[in-house]
Amino acid sequence: MATNWTPESWKTQEARHLPVYGDQAKLSEVEATLAKFPPLVFAGEARALKADLAEVAAGRGFLLQGGDCAESFAEFSADNIRDSFRVLLQMAVVLTFASKQPVVKLGRMAGQFAKPRSAPTEMVGGVEMPSYFGDIINGIEGNAEARRNDPERMLRAYGQSSSTLNLLRAFAHGGYANLRQVHQWTLDHIGRSPWGEKFSQMADRIGEALDFMAACGVEPSSVPQLQGTDFYTSHEALLLPYEQALTRRDSLTGDWYDCSAHMLWIGDRTRFEGSAHVEYLRGVGNPIGMKCGPSLEPDALLRMLDTLNPGREPGRMTLISRYGHDKVEAGLPKLVRAVKREGHPVVWSCDPMHGNVIKSDSGFKTRPFDRILAEVRGFFAVHRAEGTHAGGIHIEMTGQDVTECTGGAIAITDEALKDRYHTHCDPRLNGAQSIELAFEMADLLNLEATQGQKQAA
Repeated sequence: MATNWTPESWKTQEARHLPVYGDQAKLSEVEATLAKFPPLVFAGEARALKADLAEVAAGRGFLLQGGDCAESFAEFSADNIRDSFRVLLQMAVVLTFASKQPVVKLGRMAGQFAKPRSAPTEMVGGVEMPSYFGDIINGIEGNAEARRNDPERMLRAYGQSSSTLNLLRAFAHGGYANLRQVHQWTLDHIGRSPWGEKFSQMADRIGEALDFMAACGVEPSSVPQLQGTDFYTSHEALLLPYEQALTRRDSLTGDWYDCSAHMLWIGDRTRFEGSAHVEYLRGVGNPIGMKCGPSLEPDALLRMLDTLNPGREPGRMTLISRYGHDKVEAGLPKLVRAVKREGHPVVWSCDPMHGNVIKSDSGFKTRPFDRILAEVRGFFAVHRAEGTHAGGIHIEMTGQDVTECTGGAIAITDEALKDRYHTHCDPRLNGAQSIELAFEMADLLNLEATQGQKQAA
């Protein structure tokens, strides 16, 4: 357990990107209500994820983390949850089948409601008003009442997260994730893409393998690993009053856990010495992610690791690099070398989304698929060169047939962005683009394995 730490000790440190609530009495009332609610996840589940991530850190697996940029109250539906889950299942199957590595599945779901903003105000229709900080804080509608920071929104976010987790657990263990159903996971718009046919061919081979097992006397229906899957949730631990209210002491170990999600991460803008967010997360037993961008120097990273994981517990820390396609191969190596030199056990994951945002000619904010893929390739190239494991991917995606990121095999054009641009925050990969990225990553993982075998020989 962390020393000199309590669930509220973050209040003694500098807290950036937290909303200012006009009604402090209402905030205290909401916090007290949340503190009495049941945990959304359990300490044992967080420990299971940490054990899975320890295998990834050791080079024996891969982390697939994906989901909405920012969940919303308006788009909350069982269909949207199911479709994103289906795409993540497909991506995991592609990566597992092609790379022969287990894949840890981690959703940006059931809690990804808060977003940091660069400025406290923004212009909406020529009128200056408070910035939109995510549905857990205020509304995206362009009027003063919606933009008021309302603590009661935390209660609605809790309810939506609870419902989402309930559905995800049912999908993961209720038969939907059965490998016999692999053909049924393909959404219509993915099936019409070039990668839909490639996935169908892979699904045929999986079916043949299951038939072969059955013929040999190993009935797939009796193998639990083929009937369901472990699926975890994560979000950025940005709104600290919400996180503190859902912090619980584990009855088995006596350790504190943030029971709002299995994994929490610290963003690039809240990762600094003296940060309230770092102070909070150093004391909970969950696996922790940390975004690492161009502003992060090796010595500062090592100090952060010593603060967040002083016992160097495998599976505790995931470092999520976010540089941009033209900066990753120049900036990432110095961090990788420092961590390797000091012997910190970490999962290295790639966020190819946040460093590749551009404003299109049509006026929409977008992320070109070729830049996303270029950063992923650069990330893998760095780890091949340094002899370390490229252990994961962190993407903003959806199962919906949106047109938010240009390019890919389905060739979304600048002009087409307006057709189905639905995001509440940043542009997301759609299902077809996500599957395309999975096949590209499978090739990169195979290249990494081939190099490892040559070095071992």
